[in-house]
Amino acid sequence: MSSDRVRVAVVFGGRSSEHAISCVSAGSVLTHLDRDRFEVIPVGISRDGAWVVGPGDPAQLAISGRTLPEVDGGADALVLPGEPGRGLVRLDAERGGEVLADVDVVFPILHGAFGEDGTVQGLLEMAGVPYVGAGVLASAVGMDKEFAKKLLRAEGLDVADGVVLRPGTDIGFADRERLGLPLFVKPARAGSSMGVTRVTDPAALDAAIAAARLHDPKVLVEAAVPGREVECAVLEFPDGSVRASLPAELRYSGEFYDFESKYLDVSELDIPAKLDDEITESVRWKAITAFRALDVQGLARVDFFVGDDGTITVNEVNTMPGFTPSSAFPKMWAVTGLDYPELLTTLVETALRRGTGLR
Repeated sequence: MSSDRVRVAVVFGGRSSEHAISCVSAGSVLTHLDRDRFEVIPVGISRDGAWVVGPGDPAQLAISGRTLPEVDGGADALVLPGEPGRGLVRLDAERGGEVLADVDVVFPILHGAFGEDGTVQGLLEMAGVPYVGAGVLASAVGMDKEFAKKLLRAEGLDVADGVVLRPGTDIGFADRERLGLPLFVKPARAGSSMGVTRVTDPAALDAAIAAARLHDPKVLVEAAVPGREVECAVLEFPDGSVRASLPAELRYSGEFYDFESKYLDVSELDIPAKLDDEITESVRWKAITAFRALDVQGLARVDFFVGDDGTITVNEVNTMPGFTPSSAFPKMWAVTGLDYPELLTTLVETALRRGTGLR
């Protein structure tokens, strides 16, 4: 192999409730990165924030039965800022030498808080290291459903009606009446359907709010939007162009697309979604519109509800979508004509072209 391969640090795990799914995503990325083009360095972050090298074997990062993988923080872990352009995390000589010195680009496969929300992106900006994906602002806004919906609505896109419950507040009678039933209660800043409850009985609402607050003190209560659940993948290319994939439709057996449906039980994707051509193109156009409304870079998965009457409602914008074997993002691009290795190469090359000049 060539000695001038691009050095890519794949960072995964993290301190959020989506730690395990980040590990699974990283396993798929490690499997599909082109080793003729890239020298790959796996870097895991344990649940308590320790950065460690490895595990690099994708098999260790897969779901086994219903057991989820996890990064085991070791005694050798240390976090130090590197010099601009020369890496981020190092171990001193007694602990094995430098680990990420001279990294060309970081691929942060981190989902949820302390990774997908602008925190790691800000750290990489300060270290002067190019990275895959959205910048600080887009990451933070995309993670916070309250502010994402405000920007989407300002761009003219339809979003679900709802109310934000900040710490110490409860939903009032007028909002309960306006939103009706069923309701969806969700943490404002979490993903993978963590802490999400579908409420059909008013007596269950308080418990659903309490369950969401285990993940985030700020909670969204939203009216259910009838329609088919459709996703569309958006990708930025090295030349700066932005394109949308053919959309996918989710099919699952539960009441909604919860954590078990996504990762542990059987769910199916129709790719491309069986939609009229006009609706398909509208979904793709709205996905790019949402991408730009939040000022996203690199990639995003935009989730929609498509009603029988043709209405298209944006559910959320995910700035670091899942890359697990069951995830829609790489599958949508494969059907659209970009296989998994080339998809990853595009993401890395786009990050290198953009560098750290996100401002």
